[in-house]
Amino acid sequence: MSKPPKLNLASIVAAAAPPPKLAPVKTAPVHGLAPAPQTAEIVQLDVAPPPSCRPSATLKERARQMSVYLEPPVYDQLRDLAYAERTKMHALMLEALDMLFKQRGARSIDQLNETPPR
Repeated sequence: MSKPPKLNLASIVAAAAPPPKLAPVKTAPVHGLAPAPQTAEIVQLDVAPPPSCRPSATLKERARQMSVYLEPPVYDQLRDLAYAERTKMHALMLEALDMLFKQRGARSIDQLNETPPR
């Protein structure tokens, strides 16, 4: 018994794609000759702009992620403060960074967000 043929992505996609609908080609019937082959239409695909150019990008798409390691009591206190103030721990961390920037004479987060990224 022979092995079944190996599948590849191109054959799977070709089998799943419906046949293209082409406009019928009008040709004069000629006895004994096959009709002229139909040609495929070339379609230009729209290319989406890069994520940095989209104005409606989410914070997760725009921002860079940074890990912070906190001792358990520090983490618990931050979580308790966020719960008591009905806010997120992330917002409290940003508030703390803003206070640090102000204390060191650096620009605030709002001022940094006004200027275009490098």
